[in-house]
Amino acid sequence: MQFVSVNNITLHYQYRDVTTDKPVIVFANSLGTDFRIWDVVVDALGADYSTLVYDKRGHGLSSAGQPPYTMADHVADIEALITHLKIPSVVICGLSVGGMIAQGLSLKRPDLVQAAILCDTGHKIGTADMWQERIAGLESIGILPMVDAVMERWFTDGFRNDDNPVYAGCKAMLGRQLVAGYIGTCAALRDADYTAEVTGLEMPVLCVVGDQDMSTPPALVKELQSLIPGADYAEIKGAGHIPCVEQPEQMISALQAFLKANSI
Repeated sequence: MQFVSVNNITLHYQYRDVTTDKPVIVFANSLGTDFRIWDVVVDALGADYSTLVYDKRGHGLSSAGQPPYTMADHVADIEALITHLKIPSVVICGLSVGGMIAQGLSLKRPDLVQAAILCDTGHKIGTADMWQERIAGLESIGILPMVDAVMERWFTDGFRNDDNPVYAGCKAMLGRQLVAGYIGTCAALRDADYTAEVTGLEMPVLCVVGDQDMSTPPALVKELQSLIPGADYAEIKGAGHIPCVEQPEQMISALQAFLKANSI
């Protein structure tokens, strides 16, 4: 296991360095998950690219620090991790809140980010009232009573089968999530809005979404694409909010096509 102390927290990460001349692909995970959601994708790309996955603050094996968080906190964490590892150039790939972290890093460090892959995310996700209601519910009853409702947004009907071991594992992952970290990141999402800034992104960008995503639906991701000059768009068929788990082969194909098209 790999850990580092940055910004007064401890981050858990996994860096696979295959020592190529290509940029490192950095993966940022979604709310209530840890970096294992990227396992299949990383395994597929790892022969050709160095990869970095990590648990954002308050998630997985990373420490919680002092919630609530801002999106700037999350962006500073991944920037500090990349700096610690002395990585000169990255492709940042983030899902949901990870996609907002990817936007934030791309805006803050265009010298570092060669390309961005924004998965199942938006320039702004939800409303302040929606997130505040989520926070109040978590403070009142915790995560476990919410797991089934969250799964309906994460995955399609066909995937949500208790005989499906991957689905059962995802339910366990969410149910064991640190409440303080979840709430802290809800606050970051509540306050984050990149609508104006993303119009200034100049690196290659792919916006990708599950065609049955109920959390950040295709219409929102298309809106994000429309704001970013030259951004590409792809839909993953038969997937909800976490296509890298539900339809990893399609996700891998979309990423490989984007990387190849941009000579990365």
